[in-house]
Order: sequence, then C-alpha cells, then structure tokens
Amino acid sequence: MSRLTVEHAGLSFSRRGHSQVILNNLNLDIEKGASVVVLGPSGCGKSSLLNVLAGFQPLDHGRVQLDGRTLEGPGGERGVVFQDDALLPWLDALDNVAIGLRLRGLGKAERHARARQVLELVGLANHAHHRVTELSGGQRQRLGLARALAVDPEFLLLDEPFGALDALTRERMQVLLLDVWKRTGKGLFLITHSVDEALFLATDLIVLDGPPARIAGRYEVPFARRYVAGESVRSIKSDPAFGELRQELLDHFLQEAAEHAL
Repeated sequence: MSRLTVEHAGLSFSRRGHSQVILNNLNLDIEKGASVVVLGPSGCGKSSLLNVLAGFQPLDHGRVQLDGRTLEGPGGERGVVFQDDALLPWLDALDNVAIGLRLRGLGKAERHARARQVLELVGLANHAHHRVTELSGGQRQRLGLARALAVDPEFLLLDEPFGALDALTRERMQVLLLDVWKRTGKGLFLITHSVDEALFLATDLIVLDGPPARIAGRYEVPFARRYVAGESVRSIKSDPAFGELRQELLDHFLQEAAEHAL
C-alpha cells in the first residue's frame, strides 16, 4: 500500500520584516485508499501543508516522501484540485482535462480518449465541448477534479475545493468525491474549515490548530466508509454519533477562538 508522508516539516514566512513559523516539526502520513481530511480555522497552516505535500512549497527543513523516496517538487503521483478551479478558459472541457496528458507526450487520440473516460467518471461526458464560461460552479469543480484524475495519480490533494459553492451543490460534490474515491481507490488529502464536510468525507480526521500548525486531535471516522457501503447521506448525517462528534469539534474551535481572543 503506497504511503505519502511529510516528516519533521518546518516552514517559516517573512512578513514585514518579521518571521512567522507556519509548520514546526510536523509529521503526517496518508495511505493510498484512505481519505485524510484536515480541519482547521483560516490561517492555521492547512493550505501551506497541502502546498508542501504537492511540491509547490519547499520546506525549510524536513522532507516529503512517497514509499521512502524523497520527492522534490510536483509530480504525477499527486494530483491537485484547487478552490479556484484554475481552468483554462480558452479551452473546452475536453482539452482542459487532456492538457496534462499532452505535457506527458501522449498523442491527441490517446489523450482525448482518456479525457472522455474521466469526464464520464465525474458526470461531464455531455459537456466535453463546452467552454469553461458555459459551466456552472459545480461543473467547473467537477472539471477540475477530472483534470487531476486524468494523469492517474496515486493521491488527490484537494484545497478546500467546495468552499465557494452553495450548500446543495457542495453536498452533491462531496457525494461525487466519495463515489470517485470508491471507484478509483485513490488516497485523498482534503483541507476544509467545514466540520460537517470533514466528518462526512474523512476516514482519518486531523484537527489542526495554529500557527504554527499543530495536530490537536486525530479521529478515525466511519461515515465516509458507511456512505460508500450504501448508507444514505441523510441517514449518516442524522446519526446521533455524527451530531455528537460534530458538537465536540465545534466546542474545540470555539474554545480555541476564545483563548486566542484573550
């Protein structure tokens, strides 16, 4: 089973002549087939951690490894889905998905065949020749997910991908993500500040406080696996166990906010 790890991660940024520690000796691992969700307030270091795992942000010290091999920079084993979909508006949906395959040297017929397969997986098969501007917010996020999947990464890294969507579209995208996870077996790493989203999507839920980022809690959560096993969303979210853990997490963040306000 493949494992993506960050070991003893240290990262600081300088702002207005002052250095702020963002990550301080942080350790984390993600197994292929797991859904690791990091939950924390804005500014705690979630996005910095994702950028480190993606290879976009070099560490001051520490390392990122895949099965013991140190990774330097971005790579095809990690696909990234952004909150602002980062799509290319001058290309249609098919070519947005296929562009990564083009960079890998695949011929047009092969990359378009693969792109159509992935568009089918995310429910956009009938929108292959739509421009980005013709797609809704939810459709653009589906397209961003398809683009990340096209190169067949072992791990998907998702940076608050549904934060800008309305509540109904957001839940539909959460369900789609779990359906894709079930069908592909990818390792997921998703960051969010939504407690409900974290509980529903995670097999392994990490509560992050900071900065500097520190793991304040870690939970094995059953709800994502219950969904892919066939239980309905409404049944899961109305389960008292879901509500109790939700309240525990909310209480934690309310307490943290009150302590920081002192």
